[in-house]
Amino acid sequence: MPAASPPCRELFESLPLLQLIERYRTASHVLDARVLQLDNTALARTFEPSENAGTWSCRTLLGHLADADLVFSTRMRRTVAEDRPMLTLFDEHAFLNSGIYESTAEQIPGSLAGDSVPAGGYVALLHTLRRWSGQWLATLPEPMFERTALHPEQGEVTLRRLIEYAACHVEHHAWFLRRKLDRILGEQQDSASASGCGPGCRCAP
Repeated sequence: MPAASPPCRELFESLPLLQLIERYRTASHVLDARVLQLDNTALARTFEPSENAGTWSCRTLLGHLADADLVFSTRMRRTVAEDRPMLTLFDEHAFLNSGIYESTAEQIPGSLAGDSVPAGGYVALLHTLRRWSGQWLATLPEPMFERTALHPEQGEVTLRRLIEYAACHVEHHAWFLRRKLDRILGEQQDSASASGCGPGCRCAP
């Protein structure tokens, strides 16, 4: 039975290191494979708040995951390679507002408009990047995960903390993707709330 709410951030904080890396490495597996069945029209469908599935389209959600993971991977590698690097902010709203996630190949003459799996590129990028980064992280000695970087808003963050956030990020959005697909494909819905994990949890709004 699907979870009643997105996964709790505290869950990832409690995982032993190797389990956390494995959860990060295999994150693409939690993406609902039904998204690969959607055509461009279905991928572009947005949602009303009352549908309790987030408002983004599936394409926007997948594009956001791909861009965020490029940022996460770079941050992790900089934290290991550099001495307390100053990280830059990822302005996700600028990406969302630019419209780049809603452009389609059909708008470009001579492009790959006939792609039969328009969501495949997003999923492939996430899968490949996570497998590569996860394999690299697993080779690091444990003290390396306490190396720190400086985040403009959060202050000092450890490598482990960056992995925790990245692992949770995909699973959080995967929960909403599943609910979007249920609505697009007409499957029966439960009455679950998307309000977070509940009182006392930092995930709750």
